[in-house]
Amino acid sequence: NTAGGDILRVTLHKVFSALDQKKPLTLLEPDPKQLFVTQSGLLGEGMPTHKTLYAAEAKEFALPDGKNSLEVRLTARDASGLEVVKRYGFKRGSYEIEVSYDVRNAGDKALSPFAYFQFLRDGNPPSQEAAQTSKFAGVATFTGPAVYTEESKFVKVDFKDIEKGKQAHPKKAKDGWIGIVQHYFVSAWLPRGTGEREFFTTKVGENLFTAGVVVPVGAVAPGAAATITVPLYIGPQETDKLAKIAPGLELVVDYGWLYILAAPLFWVLKFIHGLVGNWGWAIILLTILIKLVFYPLNHKAGRSMAQMKVLGPKMEKLKQLYGDDRQKLNQAMMELYRTEKINPLGGCLPIVVQIPVFVGLYNALLNAVELRHAPFIGWITDLSAPDRLGSIQLPFVPHPGIPVLTVVMGVSMLVQQWMTPSAADPAQQRAMMIMPVVFTFMFINFPAGLTLYWLVNNLLTIGQQYAMSRSQS
Repeated sequence: NTAGGDILRVTLHKVFSALDQKKPLTLLEPDPKQLFVTQSGLLGEGMPTHKTLYAAEAKEFALPDGKNSLEVRLTARDASGLEVVKRYGFKRGSYEIEVSYDVRNAGDKALSPFAYFQFLRDGNPPSQEAAQTSKFAGVATFTGPAVYTEESKFVKVDFKDIEKGKQAHPKKAKDGWIGIVQHYFVSAWLPRGTGEREFFTTKVGENLFTAGVVVPVGAVAPGAAATITVPLYIGPQETDKLAKIAPGLELVVDYGWLYILAAPLFWVLKFIHGLVGNWGWAIILLTILIKLVFYPLNHKAGRSMAQMKVLGPKMEKLKQLYGDDRQKLNQAMMELYRTEKINPLGGCLPIVVQIPVFVGLYNALLNAVELRHAPFIGWITDLSAPDRLGSIQLPFVPHPGIPVLTVVMGVSMLVQQWMTPSAADPAQQRAMMIMPVVFTFMFINFPAGLTLYWLVNNLLTIGQQYAMSRSQS
């Protein structure tokens, strides 16, 4: 838009809508229901802001065949002799845009302008076209500003904290960047070097916020000129590419508190994908690999649970003998464990150790933009969306179609529970048998990639339990 010379709409022609895989995704636009645009300008007497009218060199710009770069120039002048040229630099195959200001001082007074670069966005969740799973999968993914500095590292800023004036991000630094993060995508202003910069997040209207950075242009003497350039990234959260663009930019992929596990797990997943060429098979092979690594622990846990099952009748006799005397019952139980040389926690501890790994892989799969529109087999054409076969509308299921993969996962979980040595407590047994039903309903709206991972893990556990029962019989 020549009013402000700002980018009001960005459509990614290599990324498609979550609702229509043939429709390019529009990530930024001035839609009142989903407002998200860029704004930038200069601070100082007579300087053009994001409301100043610029003159463009042409009405349309296109990157012609055979060329790898395109520059769009917009010019603003005032009566004092000040001329500002706002330039956008585009490169073929890149989501980076270089935003520059050339300030030419034809007046008789020295100037010391500052440049600001910001996003204007509402506080609504991402559109359903951008991230279908964010709305329907019951998965909480972060949407909002984020600030990175070498000192404070990656800091997410909630829109609600901005509204309350409680944002805790760094305000001034000599490095770092600021952006808007949402599921699968990031838009960020990336000042270069180690120059002074000031970060800000502000509420400017009802459910309307700005997040940006202010940097000095420097002194511009009469008859002199100065230039300031700040790159702008608008695109998918592809970790390998983001890490090369700016320090810490890859941290926008929100692995949560288990980043130390999720990041290397996804690196292994990408390595496997490079060998097999399909993300679905890569998930299956990685799940098998993890199961092999933890096989000794799982084997030990299974043996311990089988031993506990054998002790069931003796435990019942102790309960009948001591009745409501909990202290004597506990003492007798501990003595029985010592006599039989059984660790009552032996079946639980190995499982507890594995939970962080499984949660880390879960987070990696949930936030991997590489799975977006990645096909597997048959009806599973998008591993980032819930699996559906056909167009039948089932009750309590938002998306039309039958969740075949999810139903198979629920059945596998039921079989797994049936094969697991049962607890002595009947109430606990009933609770464990209800779990497959709960998980099935929970997974109905989860991405197919996560369901596939859980199904494969269940099948491997069933195989392991079957092998153990055969060896003990």
